Parts: sequence; structure tokens; C-alpha cells
Amino acid sequence: MLRSIATVSLSGTLEEKLQAAARTGFDGVEIFENDLIGSALPPREIRALAESLGLTIDLYQPFRDFEGVEEALLERNLRRAEAKFSLMVELGVDTVLVCSNVATATVDDDARSAAQLRRLAETAEPYGVRVAYEALAWGTHVSDYRHAWRLVEMADQPALGTCLDSFHILSRGHDPAQIRDIPGEKIFFLQLADAPLMPMDVLHWSRHHRCFPGQGAFDLTAFTGHVLAAGYRGPLSLEVFNDVFRASDTERTAADAFRSLAVLEDDVARAGARADSSDGPPVELTRLPTPTRARGYAFAEVAAPEHSIDTVRGALRALGLRHTRDHRSKPVQLWSGGGARILLNATDPQLGHTWSGDAAVTALGVDVDDAREAMRRAERLLAPPLPRRRDPAESELDAVAAPDGTSVFFCPADAAETEGWLADFSVPGPDTEEPGEGEAPLTGIDHVGLFQPFDHFDEASLFYRSVLGLTPDDGVELAAPDGMVRSRAMSRDGAVPRIALNASLLGRGPFEDPRGGPQHIAFACADVYAVAARMRGHGARPLRIPDNYYDDLACRTELEPQEIARMREAGVLYDRAGDGEFLHFYTPMLDGRLFLEVVQRVGGYAGYGSANSPFRMAAQRAEESR
Repeated sequence: MLRSIATVSLSGTLEEKLQAAARTGFDGVEIFENDLIGSALPPREIRALAESLGLTIDLYQPFRDFEGVEEALLERNLRRAEAKFSLMVELGVDTVLVCSNVATATVDDDARSAAQLRRLAETAEPYGVRVAYEALAWGTHVSDYRHAWRLVEMADQPALGTCLDSFHILSRGHDPAQIRDIPGEKIFFLQLADAPLMPMDVLHWSRHHRCFPGQGAFDLTAFTGHVLAAGYRGPLSLEVFNDVFRASDTERTAADAFRSLAVLEDDVARAGARADSSDGPPVELTRLPTPTRARGYAFAEVAAPEHSIDTVRGALRALGLRHTRDHRSKPVQLWSGGGARILLNATDPQLGHTWSGDAAVTALGVDVDDAREAMRRAERLLAPPLPRRRDPAESELDAVAAPDGTSVFFCPADAAETEGWLADFSVPGPDTEEPGEGEAPLTGIDHVGLFQPFDHFDEASLFYRSVLGLTPDDGVELAAPDGMVRSRAMSRDGAVPRIALNASLLGRGPFEDPRGGPQHIAFACADVYAVAARMRGHGARPLRIPDNYYDDLACRTELEPQEIARMREAGVLYDRAGDGEFLHFYTPMLDGRLFLEVVQRVGGYAGYGSANSPFRMAAQRAEESR
């Protein structure tokens, strides 16, 4: 399938948008009329520029408010259309998008509207132009794609077909399966957009909150499958109105868009392969390398500057991790405890990390079944590969950069401790002795919380979904002391590796840094109270939680008073979902961006205690003030 993108989906000038689309790998573009009008280049030069970049111009759009009008207005509309058809000849594009009338439609008469659309197609035919008629979700008389198709069918003109837009169809809850009833040759164009489910006016929803496939809640795999099963042979094209995308870096947004289409096409291909051959997609689709299963965390890396590295070491030791080994050639320590591994990096400037100067999570090592296959898939999805400085005797580890700059390493899940990346940590550390009897070890890394710049939030979600095969949850919005925080957790069937993505909607206080706010690593354990006691025994203390929290907990739960008293003393917070329980505590902020968490899951609890996050943020703010 050819891949196209509407210029309205990107920021910048028309010339910049064309260049970004070409460099990313798109085959063509839809040119949005306002982009052309605002360009200093005449249409013929825009055509020449696109050709020089290897791009086709697949659609000119939109032509608005044509049908369902009185005769006098129809004649004016036809004259307006002829001017656009002449422009399209210069531009070298043969298909125009005509939206259903939302402003001047005064006649609710299908026969008249069909006749007027026939007149339009007859006018377009001498120019070599085809008319793709689309039902806008807020059209005055035509707001359903099935209604639009009936008008096209009634008009019965070869140069008239329909345009299908996933947003206009799925936002209204219309059944996309009936697309299969439309002859493929009469589907002149396909526009794709995802969107989160939002209870708002559909016009505002469309103009501001569309997103790329895989970033919202629509089932675009099934939708696209219906269109292809009907016999559509044109490009898969993105038309995404989004305030953030239109203000973000053009190249970066284009890469995010291309990634979304690659994943969608792969998903459609896999869905078709599982179906009966007669129901599968009737075209050959490009497949990505098969996602390799992510098994868990091999490690999480923390970079810490000189002013905070002792604080980080102290917190790790207090929680039960030990400095067991050192890297043979880099200033990196391996801290281990009960299946959890932390690489503590003294911020070697040659490692290529994006680092803010505060302690921060800079890398994630993910155990995967096939590291090379995972890297091949990541590169096909335009994830930037990371070069590494290494000695010839050291292991080769494949890594890519996530949208926020975090390094993601693919580690073979079956590698022994004497092989792979662990073999590079061959220098014994000071803590080689076994843990003492009665200590409560951690059992591993439960999840990692990564704060994202707001304009990279959806991009990060798609990255981890497509590269690691993680599935996002519905997300929550949290009322923090400095404004609303958006949070979305990602996992594979609820299991590790779990990643919680967070973003501040405004960015005040500790969240004002454009590189993002606080990050954290959450360790799993079997006894949260024992770990908290160990922490206090090492002279550290959990984050102070106000008494008001525990008073409220007594009111809204059936917990015994002695249990709440125990939580209060240990700084443990509590959440419940069904039969599952979640007990957890936090460290204070270790530096400007980093804190740690310890969690205990009971009875199959699958969440992250998000109901407690506002209280954690308030407590951290109070600590900062003190």
C-alpha cells in the first residue's frame, strides 16, 4: 500500500511539510487548501518540488458547501469549482475532496443533491479531475457515509465517487462493516485518523483532538480491513487535525505519523492472515518483523551527578540493593537485589545520554526473546538506533532512543550471567557477600514511571506500543498541586515490563522543565512493611504522608484500625480493586527528578495506585517547601 499524509497534519510551511514527508518515507501527500494559499510558490512550482522529492500529490482538499442549495447558488458554486479544477491541473492532482454541506444547505432533498453532485462531476471531467464526496460528521443534511454513498450511487457519474474518513464514521458510532457493500472502484480516497473517546461536540473533537492510528480508541484495524475488503486500491492517508502536532517539530511528527501507518498496515495484515482467506484483505500488505515478546526488565539505568550520587546510593542500599559489581571500562556500578538490577552511571559524557544535570532514569534494559529481531522491527519503525562506545571484548547490545531520549536496550532473555551485558560487569563491587538472614529482599522491578514533555506524550505511547508490544490502558488525569497531570500505563497483558507515562498539561513548579518532570523506579516485594522497616533501620525514611490521608482511609475502607495505624507508621499507602490490594510507599525526592517506590501486589491487583498519586505529589511538594 502507498502511504500518504495530509499537509494539515504537520507544522511549518508547505515546503517544509513536503520535505519532511519525503524524508520520512511517505509516497504522497494531500494538499490542504490553506497551505497552498499561504505558500509563496505558485502551483506549478509546488508540483515540481513534490516531483523532485519523489512525492505524488494524491488529493486537493477541501471543497466545501456545494450541494443541497438553490439554483442561483449552485451556478456560483460551479464557477468556484471550475477555478479550483484549473488550479488542480497546474498542481498535477486529479482528485478533489468535496465535503458535505454544513453552511449553505437549505434543501433537504436527496434527488436534488445527487443531481447537483452529478453536475459537479460533469464539470470536473474535462479537467481530468475526479470528485470524492465525503460525509462530514456534522453535515447539515448528510452526516453518514452510507447517505453520502447513496447520493453518489444516485448521481451515477464516472467522475464521482466517495471519500471515507475514519473519524467521521467512527466518531458517530456508524457501523463500518457496511463499507464492504460499496464497490471498491467508487471509493476514491481513504483518510485515516484515530481519536481518544471524548464527550464533546464532534466538530471541536475533530478539529483539535484527532491523533495518529494507535494513539486513540478507534478500532482502525477492523475499519481499514473493511475498506480493503471492498476493493479499495488507493493510498492509506492520514488526515489528523491536532493542536499539538501542528505546533511540534515537523520532522518528528512526520516520523511519528509514518510509524503509525506502518503498525496499522502490519496489524491489518496479521488480522487478515488469521481470518478466512475469502475475508482477508484483497491486497498485499507490508509486514513488519514479528514483535518479539518482552519478558521483563533486565535493568534500569540511573545517571546521577556528583552532588546526588551518594544520596542515590544510600536510598538503593536502604531498600535492600547491593553494589555487587562494576563495569570493566565505564563508570557504571551494578546494584542488585532479589531480581532487581540498577545500573548507577556516574554520567560518563561519552555514553550519549540525554541528561538534564539531575539524577534521572536514562536507560531501560528489556529482556526479549530475540534481540536482533526486536532491533530490526524498531529500525523499520524509525526508532533512532543508538551508537555505543565499547571495548572490542565487550558485549554487543542493540539500543534505540525513545521519544524522550531514554535509551531502550534489547537484552537476550536467556543469556546467562557469564554472557551478554552482565559479563561486562566483571569487576567485583564492595557488596559481594550474601544478604543476611531475615532481610526482606525486593523481587524485581515492578514498573518505571517516565515523565514526558506534553507534546511527546502520544508519540511515546505509540513508540512503546509498536516497539515493545505494550498495550496502553485508558489513562487517567490527576490533580497535582501544580496543575493537571495526564497518566497512561502500558504493559503486556498486565505483566512486566510495565511503563507509566506521565505529562503535565501546563508545566509549573517541578514540572516546568521542558524535558519532563519527576521519574521513578518502582520495586516489587512480598512484604512492603519489612522493606519499610529495613529502610528505617538504615537511617532513611519513606515520604511523609499526611495524617489526613489515613483518617480518610479509615472512613472509606473496611480496614481494621490497627492495620491503618501500621500503614501510618510506615508511610504505606493503600488501594483496592475488586479482590486485589496494592500497598506501596515512596522515598522522598532524591534529586530534582528522581524518586523510588516499593510496591506489594495482593490478589491479582493490576493497577498502579493512581488514586494515591495526587497525595504523593502533594507530599513531595511539601517536602520541597520544607
